[in-house]
Amino acid sequence: MAAPPGGAGIVWQTPANPPEPHDYVIRNGRRYVRPYYFEFISHVKNRWAGKTIVDLFTDEFKGRSREYYARAVKCGRLQVDGQMVHKDYIVKSSQKISHFLHRHEPPVFAGDISILQNEVDVVTICKPASVPVHPCGQYRKNTVVGILQAEHGLTPLFPVHRLDRLVSGLLIFAKNAERAECFRQQIEAGLLQKEYVAKVVGVFPDGEQTVDANVNFNAREGRSTVEISGGAGKETNGKQALTRFQRICTDGTHSIVLCKPVTGRTHQIRVHLKHTGYPIANDELYLSGDFCPRSIKGTSASTEMAPSDSDNSAAERGSKDAETDEGFDIDPMCTNCPNLAPVGYDGDEEGLWLHCVRYTGPDWSYECPYPDWAFLDSVSTKKMKL
Repeated sequence: MAAPPGGAGIVWQTPANPPEPHDYVIRNGRRYVRPYYFEFISHVKNRWAGKTIVDLFTDEFKGRSREYYARAVKCGRLQVDGQMVHKDYIVKSSQKISHFLHRHEPPVFAGDISILQNEVDVVTICKPASVPVHPCGQYRKNTVVGILQAEHGLTPLFPVHRLDRLVSGLLIFAKNAERAECFRQQIEAGLLQKEYVAKVVGVFPDGEQTVDANVNFNAREGRSTVEISGGAGKETNGKQALTRFQRICTDGTHSIVLCKPVTGRTHQIRVHLKHTGYPIANDELYLSGDFCPRSIKGTSASTEMAPSDSDNSAAERGSKDAETDEGFDIDPMCTNCPNLAPVGYDGDEEGLWLHCVRYTGPDWSYECPYPDWAFLDSVSTKKMKL
């Protein structure tokens, strides 16, 4: 088997390498990960078979140029079944492809991940907005699971539920597989009750409001739509979804709304609030019909072999959003160096005004404090005590 490229000075990491405290850099309110060398591994899909390795990567992973992939093959940063190949090599189904990269993870907000309860077999935390729960796409160390392991030694952890990256609030982790299985059975039996708070546009109606409307998630666009049955003989593609809403308070411009999703569809609360005419007040994706698909935003999740960076020019890579650091080696093959953040990162994003406050089961209940944005005035504070 061919050795990974780079010489004796480079240590190639895999998912087995745990995050460590010195991996992180806090700067200007953001948590960065020091770039590191990483081996992305995948297997050739049937639809990829018959292509040259350079054509495959050029067609499927558009964040880098054809010239880059040709160089990567030549120097051994793209290998097939552990062996160096030539640029015209034809890949076959199920072959293992390794892509050796200098990995730059997107930054997240630098807020602490506060531990709420730390029990024998359960730990609950308050998740900051912008931090993914677990490794996905371009994120591995800059995740809740990664940071908890690096800073608190908490591992293994089994997420009982998940929150979208831009959503904050309560997260529950089981510390062992047995407790995780118990939670899973309760979820499947419909025994859990979930509560969120949202800050929405306008004066939300008083009294409980129920939205029973199918939700259809478009993975390519990264957004959901509500589908209403068109009558007999007209089927919808979405999944059944039900959310109950209750206004907590309002200042005449915004309202704080308690949200109780009965089902758990992607973006269910966000799209149901839009459907009522009271979208989350800073939710750019659902505030209007004009949106930018995440595939061209530059912050989209990458696939397993190559980050999905936007096709920015060298001048754009030196924009005001680019952060540089002298604490890591510059890699001559890297398309992101010398910046800490990957190319195309949207540094202007903010956390969504949607926050998980409570999960309740048959014989347990866990809670999380309300965020600062949920307090509109002194009256709000009295009404919103848990």
